[in-house]
Amino acid sequence: MAHSLETLPPLDTLRAFEAAARAGSFSAAAANLNLTHGAVSRRIARLENWLGLRVFDRRARGIALTPEGQRLFQRTQEAFALIADTSDRWSEPRGPAVVRLNSMPSVCSLWLMPRVARFESGNPPLRVILLVDQRTVDLADQGVDLAVRCGRGALPGRVSVKLFEEWCYPVAAPDLARSIGQGKPERLLSLPLIHDSDASGWRAWFAAHGLDYRPRPQDRRFEDYNLVLDAATCGLGIALARPPLAEALVRSGRLVAVDERTVLNPVSYWLDRPSGALRPAAAALAQRVAAEAGMSADALAAFLKSDRK
Repeated sequence: MAHSLETLPPLDTLRAFEAAARAGSFSAAAANLNLTHGAVSRRIARLENWLGLRVFDRRARGIALTPEGQRLFQRTQEAFALIADTSDRWSEPRGPAVVRLNSMPSVCSLWLMPRVARFESGNPPLRVILLVDQRTVDLADQGVDLAVRCGRGALPGRVSVKLFEEWCYPVAAPDLARSIGQGKPERLLSLPLIHDSDASGWRAWFAAHGLDYRPRPQDRRFEDYNLVLDAATCGLGIALARPPLAEALVRSGRLVAVDERTVLNPVSYWLDRPSGALRPAAAALAQRVAAEAGMSADALAAFLKSDRK
């Protein structure tokens, strides 16, 4: 049910009422709210006038809630607690050391998340807020300091630098990899191939060996690379390992190379920022991300100094 503010008691009177009921006196409520005793008393009087009933019995040694006041106190506490809980979930840490970093789910979980502790440590210490989104958002409009995205080049309205490339190779769960064995690249076409919404990596891998690949009904498509890797570890087909995103699974042995031949993925990873001045905290995070990716000092310097539209 929607409520008009006109049907609610004045909020300042409810705040004074709740404080007085909780403290057991107008004087204590006044101290807690940084008001005078008279101001609290007048707000309570306004509330009672608005309600048309008394919420307190005034006594020589303080105040006591009336039965109506008891019911109102319970409801007021519930409402204030709900507002506080919602505000906690909406609010984010703010300050010069907070940096908002946007990326897609797979990059966040497979590359950024394992490095957040290192990104936050150092001088100055940082607080990294990861903003997970599959879409390409307007960084300036969304208040985003930096973004790591997968793409084929710079985007308009952003300052971009290539973060790293991927040399891809086919992988599968250990049991499936053993059954596939070694041999010619075309042997992989007898099994389901797993890819995300962009199958250009598989097309490039097969093209490097003189083969034409187009997604087939038996292949499996998932919208996020996390799910591609999950499907491969479950033995549902062959996926392309995309270092460094897949390196942890390969290193652990949950995925095994079924062909050692690699190909450069047409899609690269980019570090982006909005045009204009870069905050010092965001510049510090950009330097730490670049170091993890092995970016050259010259490329990083150009990214930090560039101000092109």
